[in-house]
Amino acid sequence: MSEPTPVPDEAGGEARAASARSGSRTRGQAGKSRPRRREDRGHPGSVSRLDPVFRGSRWLQGDLSPETPSERDGEDVEAGIAALWHAFGQSRDQKLRDRLVLHYAPLVKYVAGRVGTGLPAHVEVSDLIQSGVFGLVDAIEKFEPERGLKFETYAMQRIRGAILDDLRAQDWVPRSVRSRARDVERALERLEAKLQRSATDAELAAELSLSTEELRELFAQLQMTSVVALDDLIGVGRGTASLAETLPDERAEDPVNTLVDRDSRRQLAEAVERLSDRDRIVVTLYYFENLTLAEIGKVLGVTESRVCQLHTRAVLRLRGKLTEVNN
Repeated sequence: MSEPTPVPDEAGGEARAASARSGSRTRGQAGKSRPRRREDRGHPGSVSRLDPVFRGSRWLQGDLSPETPSERDGEDVEAGIAALWHAFGQSRDQKLRDRLVLHYAPLVKYVAGRVGTGLPAHVEVSDLIQSGVFGLVDAIEKFEPERGLKFETYAMQRIRGAILDDLRAQDWVPRSVRSRARDVERALERLEAKLQRSATDAELAAELSLSTEELRELFAQLQMTSVVALDDLIGVGRGTASLAETLPDERAEDPVNTLVDRDSRRQLAEAVERLSDRDRIVVTLYYFENLTLAEIGKVLGVTESRVCQLHTRAVLRLRGKLTEVNN
């Protein structure tokens, strides 16, 4: 390997060591300095002479040159954001506000993740992020940098408030009922920790300073707070069904009941066929033609009381025949 060769520094005046590439470049080539960029020669359009707002925008868009020293990145970012805040405070331009929203967008995801940990599983974090963005925009528009406060602390409170406000607006349960539900849960935890068993209704009512009747009314109000997503799986593992698949369909036809009903109709038809002619006529006119006993008496030429006797005899005979078949 060749010895390090002094190479003129790009700023001029100083020397730095550079290793020559083996084989492909000669010592003379290794000693050549690379062409200086237009910005490096102090051109009026160089990065060092750009206004702070433009420098901040280039950082937000990721257009800074990779040759910028890493130790200066933090200072450039802070200077660019400070200049961006200053420009936004003077012009209130929407484009500048959008650039600030892009810069502080990770705060929304962080706050939404923290809030989502205490919510039910059916609440999507993406919905929380969407609500939090509106809180971030409101925080940017109302923030006053001249007060010397840290924007991140102020914005996190506004984002969290916007998320909670949106959740409350979508909740169909009044806040008072939610508060009472939390009181009942805390009371149950205290009683179970104290008694080392499940508390009775009377003990819970005494803990809440309520009567048993008032506690039952409270339970009736709290029923609406117990909501389960139908898409939730009952168990964990492959092939487990969702809750919706376990709910009975009251309008669905039960195969067992259908077979039993069909068999019962067949047996009843056979029993009616074995009745006498007059009894079979009475049963047919009364149950299938929906005639009254007086109308059947006119058809048969007998009195209504006689038709009633024939009907009673036919029913008793049918019952006896069906009992014999079932036994």
